[in-house]
Amino acid sequence: MRVFFDTNVWIASFITRGLCADLVGAAMAAHDAGGIEVLTCPAIILETQRLLRDKFCATDAQWHAADAVFGRVTLVADGVTEIPSFFPDHDDWPIVAAAVEAAADLFVTGDQALLELGQVEDLPIVTPRAAFLKLRGLE
Repeated sequence: MRVFFDTNVWIASFITRGLCADLVGAAMAAHDAGGIEVLTCPAIILETQRLLRDKFCATDAQWHAADAVFGRVTLVADGVTEIPSFFPDHDDWPIVAAAVEAAADLFVTGDQALLELGQVEDLPIVTPRAAFLKLRGLE
């Protein structure tokens, strides 16, 4: 399984305790063991770093954790396909397109507008909770 996390999932996993931290932790453990592949793209990394710095005033420990995790995931290219007319937020398209073009099996986000789409092409868009249950074999 190939999993692609949206920026909001990464941010929550780096700055809070809870579901997203548990989800990313479980996904990274499975990634390191070869059970799944966690994907990201340069746009996600840059947006996450910007938000950690500008909005959340991340601590050194949070910065190091983010860098360490991003150094372990599979980096794919930002999406470049044309933005479809149905897509709600054109700023999010390169990220979702990256997941589509990389043949991800899940796109995990807390973004309600993206969740309302349900899927783009063959890519299911799911909540962190749904992804966590799926990774744990409970869904």
